[in-house]
Amino acid sequence: MTDFLVLGAGLAGMSAAYELRDTLGPANRITVLGDGERFSFTPSNPWLAVGWRKPEDFTFRASGPLADKGIDFVPHPAVDIDPVRRRVRAADGSEHGYDYLLICTGPKLAFDEVPGLGPDGGHTWSICTTPHAQRAWEAYQAFLADPGPVVVGAVQGASCFGPAYEFAMVLDADLRRRKLRDRVPMTFVTSEPYVGHMGLGGVGDSKGLMESELRQRHIRWITSARVQNVEAGRMTVVEHEDSGAVRGEHVLGFRYAMMLPAFKGVDAVAAVEGLCNPRGFVLVDRYQRSTGYPEIFAAGVCVAIPPVETTPVATGAPKTGFMIESMVTTIVRNIGAELNGEPATFEGTWNAVCLADMGDSGIAFVALPQIPPRNVTWAKEGRWVHLAKIAFEKYFLFKMRHGTSEPIYERHVLSLLGIERLKPHDSGVADREKTP
Repeated sequence: MTDFLVLGAGLAGMSAAYELRDTLGPANRITVLGDGERFSFTPSNPWLAVGWRKPEDFTFRASGPLADKGIDFVPHPAVDIDPVRRRVRAADGSEHGYDYLLICTGPKLAFDEVPGLGPDGGHTWSICTTPHAQRAWEAYQAFLADPGPVVVGAVQGASCFGPAYEFAMVLDADLRRRKLRDRVPMTFVTSEPYVGHMGLGGVGDSKGLMESELRQRHIRWITSARVQNVEAGRMTVVEHEDSGAVRGEHVLGFRYAMMLPAFKGVDAVAAVEGLCNPRGFVLVDRYQRSTGYPEIFAAGVCVAIPPVETTPVATGAPKTGFMIESMVTTIVRNIGAELNGEPATFEGTWNAVCLADMGDSGIAFVALPQIPPRNVTWAKEGRWVHLAKIAFEKYFLFKMRHGTSEPIYERHVLSLLGIERLKPHDSGVADREKTP
């Protein structure tokens, strides 16, 4: 019997646990350490923050579905990892051994890197977690009684720009439905060098598409922006030239602000010597295996992926849901091969596929591979993207509630988006992924 320990019960962790069970069979012990009792479909958070969803629509207690698959669940996160003894201590004091450790923790939110940022002791709201989005919704309801200027965006070092754009567009759509949009000046503030950069160096005509959408919705923008500090109702932003020189300073007044922070690795993971980069993200090889510890694998936002290019203000590379599923499948197949006495040969694709909802429309982005030069770089806008995002939410929640491990391969998504299926070498998918 092999002992598997999965850190994290989010998109990556739950998927990994189910896929381990279905692929490697019932003889192995699988334990998941989660940060709390509930699974949450994080991409639904922007909808919660404007009242289009309730938490119970996209969260559920993780223990039941995991137990149905014979998977142990501990609703307490890891606080100490000993890779020599192969032991992990959880926040409740329990200790767990492992033969293989899968790190799927997601990030630590680095609000502290900007004075006054964040919902806990700061002056901005967040949609990074479902409790944060719930608090953002409560603040939004108060805002609706006395509307005024809004600031939305992502600070220096951020890597997940899609949700910031989504929230700005969804907020615009909601205010228009409420006949309040004319009373709310909106500014989008981002560390990206241009609108639509997305941390990817642009995808297709993402710059033109996003600029057009912001212009149509009367949302002004500030790019290459470094947020200096946030006070109550006031944000100081320094704008930079392409050379990095300061272009000017903006003092933005606001009645409501939602800013995404930079990410770091969670403390327990970042503290393991030789496991992570300086930001605390896990260093992995092309097989999703730790470069320092062969029995440790990692998937999701906790994985170290370098920026696609140098920008005047720091930006990180995003990790989309489709990429995360590819990472999980890669890990499980490589562990399965190793248990059968075979070498690891399965490689993660690290392709970026993103469905960005805009409330009444949406934009789909495809970058294959994520780091240029690319075989495919594609972006399209339409109401169908909004509907596809809803469909993906329902599908993924069904999977998680019923313990289904079947991943959404990129070929399925490309087919849905109307992109001709690529040859294996075009997308970075190995021959084993070839559709019959």
